[in-house]
Amino acid sequence: MNHSEPYLSFAAAILAVLLSSVLTWAIRPLMLRHALAEPNARSSHRIPTPQGAGIAVIAATLIAAIAVMAFAATPAMKIPAIVFGATLFIAAVGLADDVHSIPVVPRLLLQAAAVAAIVFTVPESLRIVDTLPLWIERCLVLLAGLWFVNLVNFMDGLDLMTAAEAVPMSAAIALLGWLGEVPASTTITAAALCGALLGFAPFNRPVAKIFLGDVGSLPIGLLLGWCLLQLAWHQQLAACVLLPLYYLTDTTVTLTRRMVRREPFWAAHRSHYYQRATDNGFSVWQVVREVFALNVVLAALAIASTRLQSPVIVIPLVAAGALAVVLTLYRFSRSK
Repeated sequence: MNHSEPYLSFAAAILAVLLSSVLTWAIRPLMLRHALAEPNARSSHRIPTPQGAGIAVIAATLIAAIAVMAFAATPAMKIPAIVFGATLFIAAVGLADDVHSIPVVPRLLLQAAAVAAIVFTVPESLRIVDTLPLWIERCLVLLAGLWFVNLVNFMDGLDLMTAAEAVPMSAAIALLGWLGEVPASTTITAAALCGALLGFAPFNRPVAKIFLGDVGSLPIGLLLGWCLLQLAWHQQLAACVLLPLYYLTDTTVTLTRRMVRREPFWAAHRSHYYQRATDNGFSVWQVVREVFALNVVLAALAIASTRLQSPVIVIPLVAAGALAVVLTLYRFSRSK
């Protein structure tokens, strides 16, 4: 396993912070004119707010990652061209949806194409379950990737929410790269994404001056999903589950509940736990702080799970993470 030099990750993160900040500031006037999100009954904002800062975040992530990988110029630091190409493609799909809504089926097919480009072009030696036929595993990974891309989009419904989730997750993946648990290119990409979100965060803190939009949430979901897949391919399944556990639980429980109630689960709504929390008396800052703190705990548990390989220890770590998530969701569902 190739370890990534920490200074390269720091360089990618710092470059991404600067690029993301400058680009977000620069494109905001343009988004005010062409991509304004009007408040509605299902939204969390109360005044018209521009969206599309994902353009800056994704551009900063890819530019910083490519620049650092090109500078390093080692065999272990191969630029993941297909992953970055799929990221640009799904960002374009998100931008088109931000400007003029795309129907559900074509949107899902385009997203699936981006995920499939990554899943079906990796070496056959990268396996999660060796006893499962390769084509079945790859199809299951495709479905999981498509779900993950959309759940990140679903959860991007509150100021700073995506940063509160993705910053601890991407930072943890970068740290795991230093420990040799993911490839060097994944490590640099995670660090760059972490930096880009930090550069965007001041513009998105309550009350947000600009939103990510689908042009940001979809490719962020794709990049995070790819990073998590690297953990799974390297047999760090506990870490792969723990890092996104809050997002996975909130979205899956919410979607299941809506399906049981025969509600149109594909339509926009305000029934996620983090949205119900604001209806139950939590301020946006309180929700975001609790989600961020929870994700820091999950990140710590995930890192610990890679250091302590014994199932006797790893299973209680996963259980502790699940308990922390359940307690948070319970708090969010009760009146404050």
